[in-house]
Amino acid sequence: MDHFVRSWAALRAAVADLADEDFARPSGCAGWLVRDLVCHLVIDAQDVLITLVTPADGEPTADAAGYWHVSDEPPTGADPLDALTVRLAAAYGDPALLKFHLDDVGSAAGRAAGLADPARRVATQDMVLTAGDYLAAYVLEWTLHHLDLTAHLPHVPGPPAAGLAASRALLAEIAGGAVPESFTDTDALLVGTGRRAPTAAERAALGPAAAKLPLFLG
Repeated sequence: MDHFVRSWAALRAAVADLADEDFARPSGCAGWLVRDLVCHLVIDAQDVLITLVTPADGEPTADAAGYWHVSDEPPTGADPLDALTVRLAAAYGDPALLKFHLDDVGSAAGRAAGLADPARRVATQDMVLTAGDYLAAYVLEWTLHHLDLTAHLPHVPGPPAAGLAASRALLAEIAGGAVPESFTDTDALLVGTGRRAPTAAERAALGPAAAKLPLFLG
């Protein structure tokens, strides 16, 4: 729960400190500007609020790792929701409006997460998870998107170290094996999710694990 709250707070703070011109820069999400990424974060925050107030009966059908849909193909941008996100982001016009909406909805999502019972079962995407596992899955979401935010904005502070470590551990669970310790947490996440290609030395260090990566998560 702490990882979620801290990772989300750090990401929102990074967005709040962006200059207006930063919103027109590319992000680490292929085909998305920073403004598109921030608009996606607003939608994510809404999803968190909806899920945390959607109780479920029965046993959990997924944990934090099982929450993720894994593909070996990168996103094409043809997904209707991806296209809608770009249109919504453009409609904001003034970056200050986008910042305000993220702060408004995002703060509420952070408070709801802090108040949630980790053992309570919630429903989302035809799955039942404990609230704790659902929020643990979102630590990876926040951390990856924080890296996306800073991909072309080196002056913007990156994600918290604890969130990076927790995200790396969850990615290893999803992948069925850990990235070698020679990789930093950031490099393990970037290479493991296809946000950058491994160097020759990194590919050699990966060994047989290179055949399993990258994983495209959705």
